[in-house]
Order: sequence, then structure tokens, then C-alpha cells
Amino acid sequence: MKIFMATMGLDIGGAETHIVELSKELRSRGHEVVIASNGGVYVPEVTAAGIRHYQVPMHRRSLGDMMRSRALLKDILRKEKPDIVHAHARIPAFLCGTLQRSLKFPFVTSCHGVFEVSGVLKLLSNWGERTLAVSEDIRDYLVREYGVPAEHITLTINGIDTNKFSPDVSGEAVRKEFGLGDGVVIGHVSRLDQAACHTARQLIELAPRLDQAYPGIHVLITGGGDSFAQLKERAEQVNQGMGRACVVLTGPRTDVNAVAAACQLFVGVSRSALEAMAEEKPVVLSGAQGHTGLFCPELLQKAIDTNFCCRTDPVADEETLYQAVTQALSLSEEEKQRLGAYGRQTVQTYYSVQRMAQDCLDVYEQVRRRKYRVVMSGYYGFSNAGDDAILQSIHEGILAASKDISVTVLSNDPQLTWNLCGLEAVPRFRFWKVLGALRHCDALLSGGGSLLQDRTSTRSLMYYLSIIRGAELFGKPVMLYANGIGPVRKPENRRRVKRAVERAALVTLRDRSSANELREMGVKRPDLYVTADPVFNLPPAPEERGEELIRCAKLPQGASFAAISVRNWPGTGDFPKQLAGLCDHLRRIYGMEILFLLMQPGHDRTTTNQVRELMEEPSYLLDTACTPRELMAVLGKAKLCVAMRLHTLIFAARMAVPCIGLVYDPKVESYLQELDMPSAGHVEHFDLEQAVACADDMMAHYEENLERLQEKSQALAKAALHNEELLLELLEKKTKK
Repeated sequence: MKIFMATMGLDIGGAETHIVELSKELRSRGHEVVIASNGGVYVPEVTAAGIRHYQVPMHRRSLGDMMRSRALLKDILRKEKPDIVHAHARIPAFLCGTLQRSLKFPFVTSCHGVFEVSGVLKLLSNWGERTLAVSEDIRDYLVREYGVPAEHITLTINGIDTNKFSPDVSGEAVRKEFGLGDGVVIGHVSRLDQAACHTARQLIELAPRLDQAYPGIHVLITGGGDSFAQLKERAEQVNQGMGRACVVLTGPRTDVNAVAAACQLFVGVSRSALEAMAEEKPVVLSGAQGHTGLFCPELLQKAIDTNFCCRTDPVADEETLYQAVTQALSLSEEEKQRLGAYGRQTVQTYYSVQRMAQDCLDVYEQVRRRKYRVVMSGYYGFSNAGDDAILQSIHEGILAASKDISVTVLSNDPQLTWNLCGLEAVPRFRFWKVLGALRHCDALLSGGGSLLQDRTSTRSLMYYLSIIRGAELFGKPVMLYANGIGPVRKPENRRRVKRAVERAALVTLRDRSSANELREMGVKRPDLYVTADPVFNLPPAPEERGEELIRCAKLPQGASFAAISVRNWPGTGDFPKQLAGLCDHLRRIYGMEILFLLMQPGHDRTTTNQVRELMEEPSYLLDTACTPRELMAVLGKAKLCVAMRLHTLIFAARMAVPCIGLVYDPKVESYLQELDMPSAGHVEHFDLEQAVACADDMMAHYEENLERLQEKSQALAKAALHNEELLLELLEKKTKK
């Protein structure tokens, strides 16, 4: 990609160094990087790395500078045509935001700190389509103060190049340049502006006291800013009073690694503190926003939470800072080495520049403009494991087939959909938002699942048909994606489904019985593709996670078990009692523990509890919130699956676990036929004797059933891949038109 970075300047500072290291790492990975800023000491370093730099005065709020900056940015962006614009700090973000609509670029921002902002400035702030925050408290600040959706914020880090900042770096040249001799040197690196120079000012004032405690000590302060001249003047006064050059202000420098190497102790915060830690220097965390003290293992989480900026602690007075510095200097050499080694280990574990770059690339991937945009309509955002699995598997199948397709979901709960899949979603019942998504898409995917049916209600059917019709009115092709059709009972509904299917640009069905149902409705089109449910290609969670969840259910360790999945359904009479008898039989005769699963807790819990209460043998319940992948991992450990829920049966088949169906809907019966697995009977007239006979036959021919299921599952997984192939053909055909 070509990535355009916009920032205020490239002088000494934590955010500035972050941008430099990020840009260099992205460049090393083969991406083209362009930076616009007001310039600074790091410009030669980035240009030497093959990064183009444009001078733009984005460091001042004056109207003239901002108008000039906007005009320059507009010309640069038109010339460069970047794939991503990434703004750092509020002024660059605001200016880029004013250009986004007309130039139509993907827009990402980074927030490196918290600020007191109100009124017009707050209203003018623009945090882009996605935001990177360098600490949890900054993320919370963005949500609280600016209303940025939490799902649009990605936590990242201040990545440190641990090769550049290493204990092997020599500080001798710096010591020689400033006449530091062989004595103790306390280092501090910061942007020396009014808002950030608190600690530098304190160190200057403390120099005489520190010299009394440690004769010959030096305080080495690196950085530039609008307070530099004032601090320099005060340092000279202090030095005159001491009769020697104890305090040294170097001004802005790019060889910060050599500066840190020249010190025995570092005092500071944020990125500069992490850089010193990478060089195995003991660090006192103290800055303008707070004082945490000498960094040690006990302070790790607190430091991470504020990005090593100490915002949760009070700001130090001179006495507090003096005590922290003298405490650190009084440590034995062995203790200093131990703290130094721990600091470097912390940086290597949590703050690698490689992870920082990958965080950004992951966010860029979320907003990158893709060739095709599709909208998915289905039963999404209802906490139903089966439909959530459909959504995940379709999305992953699309990603595997092409990186040029973006997906927007019509969801009952967009936040839930984001948390599950990281997919952009709009509320399925917000009329104008749904229309907006349809108007801007290249195709509508209706499915998967059994959407075109009126068994639950005509209202549900009409919803999905209206979404299809809306897409058609905008001239968008409609793909019925791995649909299960029916039952459709009312004559007028059958006519509606027939018309929708005949108008669709592409129809794929998840089983042969759905194709038969459409033929019976009078659908004549020859191109009804029978593929398979996309969940057959969804990978499970790691095996260890399945084992952990089984332990959560209190199942005896290593026990053989049968997984049972039921749902609430009217008109089942004494079905719970009959099923309880079947569960008792499985435990008594085959030694299998009984573990109940909740695929959609709100719809499954009542009947599950009824069956458990009616059992004579003990049973277990997995009552932990689980993702579809996690449920698959649990099922993968089962000996047998007995289920009403269609996708429990599909999960079991995907994991090659023989299964017995409890039929409440024709879709269950039809898929049992696809899997060549038996039914224990219909739940509305369930017979215990028949169910026990079915289970006994399953266990008597267990290995044969297992082998047959493995073959079926592999074939269905292969067939499911055809859905994405056909989708790509449809999108490419539309583009050619």
C-alpha cells in the first residue's frame, strides 16, 4: 500500500518518534510511505529510509496556517493518491478530515495523549473511520469525551526498535562531546514545551542537591521546544551557582539511543522511558501528567494502562522526585542490572515495533477501499450460535476467495456482530441506514440459513423479501447464499418466494430438499446450485479451549460424554420426559456423561432445564457464553451428539462426531439426509422406545457411522467452497457490465 502520514512535526517527542519508527518499519515491509509535517530533526532520518517528506505547517492553529496547510495537503493527496491516510494529532486529523469526502480516501487517526478540549475545538475534532489509541485510558477518553464507538478503536503500542535501542549501544561519544567524564549521569528526553517540561525543570532545580549526594553528577536533558531557551537560561544560572557545568541541555537530537547509553539512570515517561528500558537502564517514571516511581515488576500493569505516562498517579513535587532518584542511585549494581534486564524484557514482550506496525496494518485493512462491497442479510445479531457461525464462515470464505470484497452486515446488534467478526454492521430495522447500505453496495447476499420460510411467521418472511426487493430497486444483483428453503405454507407466500427466487441473479442452496421445494413452487430456472452450509469450512477454537470449557461445566476429567442440544418449541407434549429417558439410557448402558449445550441461551434454557429435571441420572450444563468456534471445540470432544438445533448437528458433523437428530422442522430432517445420519423421531410425537432403538443402532455400528460421516463432511466442505466461487463470478460480471 501507499500510506500517507500527516503529523504536526518531526522534532524530539514520543509521538514523533512513534511515527518515525512506524514509518520505517512499514517501509521495510514493502509499503510506500509518505510523510507531511512541519519538519524537524527526524526529516533526514526518514528520507534516508526512502520515505518522501513534504513540508506542511500543521503545527499551528492560526487560521492562515491551517488554510495554507489544507491547500498543500489537497495538492499532495491528489498527486500521491494514497491507499490510506493516517493522521497523528488533532490539527492534521481535522485538516485531513475536511478533505476526505471530496478526495474519498480511507482515513485512520492515532491518538497519543489526552487533552483538555471543549467548545468549538471539540466539535471540530475528527477521529477518522478508525482510531488507534496507545493506551487503555486514551481509548476510554476517546469514547467518553468524543463519543468514538469503542469498536472503532484499536489499542496499539509505542513500538521500540530493540536493535537500535540496545545495551550494546555506546554512549562514549556523547559523554566526550559534553564533557561528562566517568561520573553518574541522569538522563531525560522530552519535548520541551510548556505542557511537557515539568520534569526537566525539576531536574534542573534539583541538580545542586543531587551533586551534594553524588559529587560530580551530571543531568543530561535532550529535546527542543518553546520552553528550551528559558530552561537553558535557568540551567546556566544553576551551573554558575555550582561552579561547574552540571546540567547539560543538548537541544533536539536524533541519536537518542546514544544519549540514553550515556546515562546510568533515566527519568521520564512514555516512549523515551521505554527506549531507555530497552537499553537496560533503570527508569524513574515521572512526567507532567504524573509520577509512578522507579519501574519494577510490581508497577508493570499500572504503567501499561497509561502507556508509561503515569496519568493515574499525582504529579511529583521536587522532594518526591528527589527521593525517587536517590533511591534508584543507591541500589546495588546487581539490583540495577536486574531492573535493567527486566525493563528490556518488558519492551521486547509488549512493545516491539513489529507489533506496532502490524496493529496499524490490521486497522488499514479494515478501512481499505475494496473493489467490491456486499451487504449480508440474515438472522444476525441475535446471539444464535448457528447463525453467528454462518456469518463467520461466509465472511472467512469471502476473505479466502478474495481480499477485494468488503462486507457490511444487517444486524440486530451491530456491536455484537463487531465483537464476533470485526465486521461493519448497520441496525437491520433502521430503514434509512439499511437503504444507505443497499444503495452503496455491489450485491446483496441473502443468507445463509432458512430465511425464506413462514413457519416462524409471515412477518419474518416479508422482512427478508423486502430487503431483497430494496436491493433490486437500486439495481443491485441479489445472491441467495446457501439458503435453506421452507417450509412455506401459505399460497400467497409461496408465490412471493417463487418471484424472488426467479428474479435473483444467483441462487445457491444448502441441500437438495430446498431445490425440490422450489421446484414444487413452480420455479423453472435451471441454475439452482446445490452447495452446502458454509459452516463446514469454519475452523474450531483450539483444542485446549474446548477442554477448558468442558472443565467449566464440571464434567469429570477424561469422561466420555454425549452432547445434547434442545430448544424451546410449542406443541411438544411430553417430549422433555421422553428425551430425559433417552439421556438416562445413554448414561446407564454406554457410560456416557450427559452434557447440555445452549446454542441460543434465551431460546434453549427452559426446555434444557425441563429435560435435566426429569432425568434420573446426573447431567451437566455448559452455561458459559461461547462463540461458535468454542462450541465446535467442545463438540469435537464428544462421543455422540443428540440435537434439535440444525447447527449443533452441523457442528458435530464438521468435527466428525456421529449425531442423532431430534426433528422439529423439515430443515433438520433434510440435513440429516444430507449427512446420512439417523433421526430419533419428531419432537411433536416423540417415542422413547423408537429413540432408544435408534441410539442402540447408532452405537452398534458406531465405527461405520463415523467413517461415513467423515466422508460426508469432507464432501460438504468442498461443496461449500463453491458459494464463494459463484459470488466472485457474479461480482466480476457486474463490473464488466
